Amino acid sequence: MPAHPAVPFYRGFPPGGPTNSQGIPSRPPACFPIIWTVRKRVLVAASAAVAALALIAGGAYIYFFSGLRSSPAQLGLTATPGATASPTSSPATLSAGLVGKWTVASGSVVGYRVQELFVGQTSKHVAVARTSTVSGGLSVSGDSSGYLVSALTFIAGLAGLHSVDQVAGRDVSQRDGIVARQLDIQQFPTATFTTVSAMVPGAVTSGTVDVTVAGNLTIHGVTKDVTAKAKAQVVGNRIEIAGSISIDMTNYQVPPPQLPFTAVDSAVTIEFDVFMTKAA
Repeated sequence: MPAHPAVPFYRGFPPGGPTNSQGIPSRPPACFPIIWTVRKRVLVAASAAVAALALIAGGAYIYFFSGLRSSPAQLGLTATPGATASPTSSPATLSAGLVGKWTVASGSVVGYRVQELFVGQTSKHVAVARTSTVSGGLSVSGDSSGYLVSALTFIAGLAGLHSVDQVAGRDVSQRDGIVARQLDIQQFPTATFTTVSAMVPGAVTSGTVDVTVAGNLTIHGVTKDVTAKAKAQVVGNRIEIAGSISIDMTNYQVPPPQLPFTAVDSAVTIEFDVFMTKAA
C-alpha cells in the first residue's frame, strides 16, 4: 500500500499524536489541555486588562469631563443688620459711634475666583479659594451726612488660601500647592489693598450702601491701581464690608498655573467679606 501523504499540522494538534486510519489526528495529545489552559489564562488576563482600562477611562471622564462640579457663590454681605445690636442701640447712637479707628475682626474672609477649562469641555469651571487670615484697619470721620474713610488697609495671608470648590473625582486641594508656587508665597506671603480715602453714605447706619473705592493692590511684590466695588452695613457694634476687585494675574507677573488637562484664565476676581470692630 502506498504511503499516506504527509498530514499537515493544523487544528492545534502537534505531530506525533494518535491518528485514525486516514492518518488524521484522532484526539489531542496529552499536552493539548495545557495549550488551551494557557490560552484561557491569556484571554482572562486580556479581559481583566480591558476592564481596568475601562475603569480608568471612566474615572478620567468623571475627573475632567462629567460636569459633576460646583463652586460657592461669590462673597457678599452675610450678617443680618440689628441681629447683634444691643436693645438700647439706635441709628443716632450708631452714627455717633462710627467715628474713630476700626480693626479687622474674626469672621473675615478674602479669596479669589478664576475660571478653568477642562480638556474636552465647553463650559468653564470656577475655581475658588479662600483664607480667613485677614488683618488691617481703617479710620472714619464725618457725620450722618456722609463719612470719610481714610488709611484703609486690608492684608490677606496667602499661605492660608485653600480651595472650596468641588470637582467629582478630583482633589482640588492639590491646586493650592501649585498656586502657592505661582505666587511665590515664601517671598511674598501677603496680598495688600490700601486706599488713602473713600466716601461712605451716611445711610450706612440704617441700611446697606454701595461703595466704590479706588486704591492700590499689591500681589507678588507688584502694586497696581484698582477699584473695589463693595457694599457696606453696620451690624450691631461691627461694620461689614463685602465686595470684589477684578484683576489680570499677568499684570502682577504671575502666569496662569499650568495644570494637567486644564487651561486657566488669567482674569481673576478678588473677593472679600470683612468685619471690623472699633479699636479700644
